[in-house]
Amino acid sequence: MPLAVGTDAPAFTVKDTNGNTVSLSDFSGKTVVLYFYPKDDTPGCTKQACSFRDSQVDYQNKDVVVLGVSADDEVSHQAFTEKYGLNFPLLADTQQQLIKAYDVDGGGYAKRVTYVIDGSGKIIHVDASVNTTTHASDVLAALGL
Repeated sequence: MPLAVGTDAPAFTVKDTNGNTVSLSDFSGKTVVLYFYPKDDTPGCTKQACSFRDSQVDYQNKDVVVLGVSADDEVSHQAFTEKYGLNFPLLADTQQQLIKAYDVDGGGYAKRVTYVIDGSGKIIHVDASVNTTTHASDVLAALGL
């Protein structure tokens, strides 16, 4: 069961696609879309990532940060990013700390769940019924953006 709207988003610090350390606190004051997905370079995950890639300008214009999370490592994320021209960071949750903290453990992989976190660190939207093709625009619509 995903975390509820109104819950404080669990803090985290992990490495991104390029080996940079990323923490939730880095985005204080900004809206963050934190989307969990099962595995790099699989059909549904690719559609979902490409939907965010194709909508990235809309997110940036609204000052919204997009972060993808899976249990894949940095090398896998780099290959996935390069292959599909992804223009946002993927977080390498190899120890599954985020996956567990955000209650999206699918038994060795992340369930497909998206959280929207406001600038104060509260979860303001949860989507556990993701349409991988239209997900990025669905999230924008849910936020009224």
